[in-house]
Amino acid sequence: MPPSGSAPGPGTGPDTGTGPVGGPAVSRPPTIADVAKAAAVSRTTVSHALNGLGKVDPRTRERIKKVAAELGYRPNLRAQRLRRGEAKAIALASSMPFAVAGGPSRLGFYMEVAAAAAERALVHGYALVLVPPVRTGSPLYSVDIDGAIVVEPDQDDVAVAQLRERGLPYVALGRPVAAGDEAPYVDLRAGLVVDLLLAHLREQGARHPALIVGAGARHSTVDARAAYERAAAEHGWTPVVATASEQGGEEAGYAACAALLAEHPDVDAVCALVDVFAVGAVRAIRDGGRRVPDDIMVVTRYDGLRARTCEPPLTAVDLHLDRAADDAVELLLGRLRGEATAPVATPPEPRVVPRASSLRRTPGVTPPA
Repeated sequence: MPPSGSAPGPGTGPDTGTGPVGGPAVSRPPTIADVAKAAAVSRTTVSHALNGLGKVDPRTRERIKKVAAELGYRPNLRAQRLRRGEAKAIALASSMPFAVAGGPSRLGFYMEVAAAAAERALVHGYALVLVPPVRTGSPLYSVDIDGAIVVEPDQDDVAVAQLRERGLPYVALGRPVAAGDEAPYVDLRAGLVVDLLLAHLREQGARHPALIVGAGARHSTVDARAAYERAAAEHGWTPVVATASEQGGEEAGYAACAALLAEHPDVDAVCALVDVFAVGAVRAIRDGGRRVPDDIMVVTRYDGLRARTCEPPLTAVDLHLDRAADDAVELLLGRLRGEATAPVATPPEPRVVPRASSLRRTPGVTPPA
């Protein structure tokens, strides 16, 4: 406490939220005027010092920042956004239905990306707006954002169309497939993922693997199908490819696998890239009187909750989605800052996570879960 008669320090007094000695506390937060008064400068100087604007002497700038911190001053972020014409928010959008992207638990590919992207955006002072999968309507017209990350855009992607109409920058998580779409993207390397899964199946003894993919034209379907057909030609098996509607979820995967096995009974492995399709495929194999993995092995692309909780647990691929989401945020913010960014970001190489669904049993050895 200062001695009697001394002037109050910068952290006391009625203008800074603390009442005079013996008096009631003032509840209002300190304002920019309070900082200006305590630092003996103008409000404009305070604004420029705290926002990195104008020509303020470095020593004055640091003194103002120190006074603001001592007073507990917090800038009005909404006012700053209005002055700069920025929302300080980016969106995560996708046209993938929740039957595939999230599932009944809402915990899946889309939400794993969202969690990592939100954390990275916040580091840069941006909020992440999570837009439910865009199929119809106009959700992206109604949110105040500076740009967006579009998860695995389809050929005629609704989210991309709405962002273009608004003139907002976007980047893609996964290679864009639409002709002329030159948006920066994070390469999830769908072709390599299939190469790795098929190599694993061959190591486990598969000779007639089949492929089940979504009916759309996302990169994960287009690139995967091309990789599968190359492998079939190289290793001499007849290509067997089935498609299923993403909207149909697990039941669509079940139906596709059941029909495939009825027509091609010699199939000994199923690469169902969509994890929900793989879960349906396991049921179809069992309902058809066969065993997983003894008779038919099953693998999938995304190492998420469904893969780990399926019975048996599914062999899947670590796509390093946390790193991929970080890269997507950095690409987008680079565009917003007007920086010359690389057109493609590449996270670490995907890695197969072998589990019981594809590990053929040997006497005395139990495959890991």
